[in-house]
Formats: sequence, structure tokens, C-alpha cells
Amino acid sequence: MILQQVIALFFTMLILAILPGPAVFAVVSRSFSNGFKDGALITLGVLMGDFIYILLALFGLAAIANAMGPAFELIKYASALYLCWLGVSMLRVTAKGVQLATIPKASQFKNLITGLLIALGNPKALIFYVSFFPAFVPMAHVDLTDVVIILATATLAFGSVNLTYAYLASSAKQVFTSPKAATIMNRTAGSIMLIAGILIAINI
Repeated sequence: MILQQVIALFFTMLILAILPGPAVFAVVSRSFSNGFKDGALITLGVLMGDFIYILLALFGLAAIANAMGPAFELIKYASALYLCWLGVSMLRVTAKGVQLATIPKASQFKNLITGLLIALGNPKALIFYVSFFPAFVPMAHVDLTDVVIILATATLAFGSVNLTYAYLASSAKQVFTSPKAATIMNRTAGSIMLIAGILIAINI
């Protein structure tokens, strides 16, 4: 992977990480109830689940790329179209806010497993990565270095955002429960995602 691809992948993952989803709400709820440490353990578990799906997507796509040869380029454009569709969908959503549940005290191991199960309990993540990586990763030539870079990028993007959410949870609760704030986040991320898809399609 070249530097531009790594940077593009990082910022796209960062945008996705910022959007509140099941993992974010689990991290925030646990942090509200039991403190930053528990939220950090949930984050670590979620990252473990993401790593599993990322590896499955990478090696599965690498095999397909080698089998298809130049025809695999079509998947890149399909990925760009998918990003555009995702962006438009985000722009059209009016968020309603979220009620955060209070979670009882749990052991460190249970927090870790909870995060892992939350990630693995969302099989759409695998479908997303399969659709997502061809736009950023040279799938026909993925090597160990690329895998390490992608996992490190995911760790930095998703991990840093979730840890920030955990740290700020007690003072920023209104961000997660406010429909207006959630709508602004969706529309901002949607616009960036749409632009990213267009740029990928025209090879900028």
C-alpha cells in the first residue's frame, strides 16, 4: 500500500468510527456506569472482533482478486458506488437520538468478551469490509506488511475514537441522546463518504 492509500483508509475508517453504533453505545454505557477502564476493555474486545472480520475479508478478497485478474477492477468501482450510496443514505437519515441503558458491574473478562461478541454479532461488518477494501487496498498484491498496516490503521481509527467516547462519556451524554446532534453527525459523515466514493471512482 502507498501512503496515500493508507491515509485515505485511515480517514474513512475514522469517519465511520465517529458515527454512533452498537459498539459506541456499549462503550459509552459501560463508561457511564462503571468508568473509563470498563469502556476501554469493551473497546479492546470490539477491536478483536473487527480484526477477525478484517482478516477474513482481506484473505477472501485476495483469493478472488488473483482468480479474476484485471476483471477485479470492477469491484473497485462497485466499492466506490457503495460508498456513495452509504453517504446518500446518511444524508437522508434524521436521527431520533438514543437512550443509553445502565449496565451492571462486570468483570474485566466479561467486558472484553462483551466487546468481542458485539463486534462478531454484527455480520454486516464483514460484508462492509468486503465491499470497502477494494477501493483502498491493492487486493491482488496484499502481503503481510499490508495486513499489519491495515490492522494498525483500524486500531488507531476505531480504538482512538471509542476511547475518546469512553473518556468523554460522563460530560458529553447529551451528544448521544440529542436528535439534532446525531443528525448533524450523520449528515457530516454522509457528505464526506459521498465525496470519497466519487474521488475513488474517478481515480483521484
